[in-house]
Amino acid sequence: MLPSRPARAPVVALLAALLTAATALVPAAHAADGPGSSGTREVSGGRLDWGIKSSFQSYVTGPIAQGSWELRGGAATIGGSRFRFHSAKGSYTPESGALEAAFSGGVHFTGHRKPDGTHELDLTITRPTVRLTGGAGSLYTATLYADMTSRAKGTGEVTTAAQVPLAALDVSGVDLRGGGTHVGLADVPATLTAQGAKAFAGYYTQGTALDPVTLSADILAAAAQASPGAGPSTAPSAAPSNASGEKRATEGGFTEAAVDWGVRRTFREYVTGSIAQGSWKLGDGAQDGGALFRFPRGKGTYDAGAGSLDAAFAGTLRFTGNHLDLTLGGVKVAVKEGRGTLSADVTGDGRTAAEGVPLVTFDASGLKEKDGLAAVAEAPAKLTAEGAKAFGGMYQEGTDMDPVSLAVPLDAKAALPPLPDLGSGSSAAPSAAAEPRTKSTASSSSSSSGSASFPAVPVAVTAAVVVAAAVATFLMTRRRTPTASTPSLD
Repeated sequence: MLPSRPARAPVVALLAALLTAATALVPAAHAADGPGSSGTREVSGGRLDWGIKSSFQSYVTGPIAQGSWELRGGAATIGGSRFRFHSAKGSYTPESGALEAAFSGGVHFTGHRKPDGTHELDLTITRPTVRLTGGAGSLYTATLYADMTSRAKGTGEVTTAAQVPLAALDVSGVDLRGGGTHVGLADVPATLTAQGAKAFAGYYTQGTALDPVTLSADILAAAAQASPGAGPSTAPSAAPSNASGEKRATEGGFTEAAVDWGVRRTFREYVTGSIAQGSWKLGDGAQDGGALFRFPRGKGTYDAGAGSLDAAFAGTLRFTGNHLDLTLGGVKVAVKEGRGTLSADVTGDGRTAAEGVPLVTFDASGLKEKDGLAAVAEAPAKLTAEGAKAFGGMYQEGTDMDPVSLAVPLDAKAALPPLPDLGSGSSAAPSAAAEPRTKSTASSSSSSSGSASFPAVPVAVTAAVVVAAAVATFLMTRRRTPTASTPSLD
């Protein structure tokens, strides 16, 4: 018995030390988490998909209202009847799951055109913001706000209001606590509020069911939040890097230009809709801005005096679906005498059909230099005869296509216009199967490593159990102690 006592003493001492350390370190470690745990973290990037009300869309564009809608501020469409709002900004609290995310973009509805050119139906909804507060499950409350301008039905009075509580969101069963770098909600039921009914110009009453809401938001890591610029970013760079500081344009030549083109909105809707049931895929550096695609790393020549430009861009764009396989690559832009032409190599059904096909012509008379950037923004574009063939005859020559934007940095300080930030959870096409209405995601990534240099394995295991017990005890005690900011969830 005596020989075992000297070995037992250091073991007991070790366990006592570990227990003391665990008791002291767990609260300290938790407090050190700061913004990553109990503190508020920044939302930066993401998208919200919402049809507002599908039957309202049908009414606006139908035979009675004979109207239309147009996208604003970089908003896009997804699937058959949903609008995509982008570039989420706001805050998120992992401890409670509270979320505030404001999105960019808007939609303008018009209908019932009057003889004087105005519309009896005139409604604009922009900058939707989702605020989710409270605790987990049924304790959460959620509201969708929006800036709204509307013409009252009957009186014609126009009212404008910022951040109207437009829709109440049913988030029963949702738990967004403990999220890491990404949180989201899928197909959340929405109903019109009293204030929303008034701002909706009286077309619907309070309690009317609206389309479900789906959103995702990227959450900045604590380190990136504490040190701006630290850590990776999922948002496209506003300007290409140029560490040497040298000019991007020399002797009429330039590099790092970009051209933005959405092809055609209704074509994108067809691709992701119920007929084609397809999607698109970007390659070789091309970027998705929701309502447009960016082809980057443009190289070429520019003559300001003559107003001429020739440039070749990187990136490929492939559309696939039922009876559809179309790839555009090798994009080039030529500008001469105020007229621009966008060309591309066109591949159909896996084979190269033609190279350098002039797809659209656009108005380049607005190409001007400012702040070291030669640019033209949202120039109207029309389909060429060759472009009509490339699209398999879906559209005739002269059809209006999405506008073309071109930006050419002429010096190191010039910044390309930023793309809408769709976040890391964005995709071109909606999921094939509808997700549960109460589905929420709060994802994070973590890693752990350790080593065991102490020779007595049973002691190490026992120590781990003691530490785990101390951690569990602390967390259970903490959770059962209500605070002013966090409701008791037991």
